[in-house]
Amino acid sequence: MSLTDLPRDPEPMTATIGDDVLDTLAPAYTAADVAELRSLVHGPVYAAGDDGMAAEVATWNVAVQHTPAIAVGATCAADVAAAVSWATDRGLGVAVQATGHGPVRNAAGSMMITTRRMQGLSIDPERRVARVEAGVKWIKVLEVAAEFGLVGLCGSSSDVGVVGYTLGGGMGSLGRKHGFAADHVRTVEIVTADGRLRRICADNEGELFWAVRGGKGNLGIVTALEIELVPEKTLVAGGIFFAGQDTPALLHAFREWAPTLPEEVSTSIAIMRMPPMEELPPPLRGQTVVHLRYAYAGADLDLGERLVEPMKAAGEILLGFIGPIRTTEMDSIHMDPVDPLPAWEKGMLLSELTEETVDTLLAAAGPQLDIPLIMVELRLMGGALGRQPEQPNAVAGRGGAYSLMILGPAVPELAQVVPAIGKGVLGALTPWKSPVNMVNFLGDVTGPDEVAAAYEPGTFERLREVKQRVDPAGVFSFGHAF
Repeated sequence: MSLTDLPRDPEPMTATIGDDVLDTLAPAYTAADVAELRSLVHGPVYAAGDDGMAAEVATWNVAVQHTPAIAVGATCAADVAAAVSWATDRGLGVAVQATGHGPVRNAAGSMMITTRRMQGLSIDPERRVARVEAGVKWIKVLEVAAEFGLVGLCGSSSDVGVVGYTLGGGMGSLGRKHGFAADHVRTVEIVTADGRLRRICADNEGELFWAVRGGKGNLGIVTALEIELVPEKTLVAGGIFFAGQDTPALLHAFREWAPTLPEEVSTSIAIMRMPPMEELPPPLRGQTVVHLRYAYAGADLDLGERLVEPMKAAGEILLGFIGPIRTTEMDSIHMDPVDPLPAWEKGMLLSELTEETVDTLLAAAGPQLDIPLIMVELRLMGGALGRQPEQPNAVAGRGGAYSLMILGPAVPELAQVVPAIGKGVLGALTPWKSPVNMVNFLGDVTGPDEVAAAYEPGTFERLREVKQRVDPAGVFSFGHAF
């Protein structure tokens, strides 16, 4: 139903929200209320049933489809503040989305604020700082920063938004040398549940500043970040695909090789079941392969190439390249898909990677099995990822030695099969499970308790105290909520 179909003096429209949002009476608003909202913001406003609503809240991971009651396409921080105030006055929970890469559940009945129109980016090369608005993707930062010999701590894909990735921690291809992306945040501009736009840093509202760097979207809507850039121009990096028949030898070689690497190296290895798509090179098409991802961010480029030689010798190379690349080419390391797709994902951290761990993983997900998992990845952690930055934050997962990430197709015919098999692989590795996890790698979560369990107990208790102070009614209770 469109607003134009409503009578002149309508009865209130009731928006249904999930049990995990606001513990209040069902919120209600009228056509006049929506007209008022349109007068308060510069961007578009859509009510349920309006043409354009579906496109406004569309996700990159199309396995999750949002059905909010209201959507606001924010163009600036003032739009976000006005929208949050309007929603809380009417008892609506508030969700936020930039690129749509990270949805974990339908934000049904909410006000959804989309921030992709907020594209402000400025770089101060002298201070090595970038101010990034909420809709900016990493590729834009990488391209502009490279002009000054600088780089931001992007993840495996530069198509992802800077803000959401960073608030959950942000572990990328330079992580072991430089730490989490959240470790390099200098200031945060955030709209809290009271509708206030706050500019916070270590010296101004320090407790909220600590919490939002790692607290994901639980504390408000971040409209901009100031982030430190690091001086890297050239990396020795890339990826190599190996024949699936060599999976056992490759994973055991990785187990022995990875812990010997200096902190300048970040690396991962993945069992990949490639689809039979004509767009793929023939050696990969429809095959189970092993993909080694590697990035060396040190001064000695020759050393960077020598360090990876033991892995090159561990299996039959099908194709790939590891060598000098520009920082704008870091997508070539992981080669994440660029087009929207339906995906189920879930991860956990491992405290160690022993011979038995690898054998167990091979038994549960090796190439001898006909299972519908696209990727099973082991990623080396440690280094700067295991240390608190100069300004400590709430990022979860510093105690992990390796991450284990599983990705599968979330298509209707496999809706039950993929999660069951994926969780079965994770369950098999439980003896080596770390007591903490990374929020960005939680994927499909069962609820707030699972999110809370990702953090160390003391960290989570402190986060809850901040949440109670700035969002006592639980306005921001979608996504990775706690």
